[in-house]
Amino acid sequence: MNDDNKELPQRKHTRLKEYDYSNNGCYFVTICVKEHKQMLGRIKVGRDAFIPPKIKLTYIGETADKYIKNINYAYDNITVDKYVIMPNHIHMIITIKNGMVNNCGMKASRSTLHTIVRSLKTMITKQIGFSVWQTSYYDHIIRTEKEYQEIWRYIDNNPAKWEQDELFQS
Repeated sequence: MNDDNKELPQRKHTRLKEYDYSNNGCYFVTICVKEHKQMLGRIKVGRDAFIPPKIKLTYIGETADKYIKNINYAYDNITVDKYVIMPNHIHMIITIKNGMVNNCGMKASRSTLHTIVRSLKTMITKQIGFSVWQTSYYDHIIRTEKEYQEIWRYIDNNPAKWEQDELFQS
C-alpha cells in the first residue's frame, strides 16, 4: 500500500454486545468534538480560590445546551440528570425509564441511548450547519448509587480540573 492510501485506524466499539441500551437505568455519556478542538466554549478561571472556574459557551456550546435541556421534554421516558459542557466534550448522566404508560394508557416507545445521542448530535449539527462531533461516543452503565454520586461529583468538578482532564489541549 502506498502513502496516499493509508489505512484509517479501526474504531473500537465501546458498547456491550449483548446489552440492551433501551433498558431502564442510568448512563454516563461523553460526547467529544472531532480532533478534540475546543469549539464548545472556554474555561474562565475565577479571580480567587473562592470563585470556581466556569465555562463560557460559544454559539455551538449554547446550541448544545439548548438541545440537552430539550431532551427532558422531547422524551417522556428520558431525563438528563446532570451535564456539563466543556470546551471540547460534553458529559451527561442520562436516565432511561422505558415501558412507562403514557397519558393515553399506551406504552411509550423504547428509546435507546444511541437514539438519544444521535438525535442530540443531529439537532445541533442542523442548527449550526456542520458537524463538529466524533463519530461515536463513550458510555458507561451506572450500576450503583455510590457510582452515580461519584460521577455526579466528577461532572460538577470537571471545569475546575480542566487542565488535568485527559481531553485538555492547550
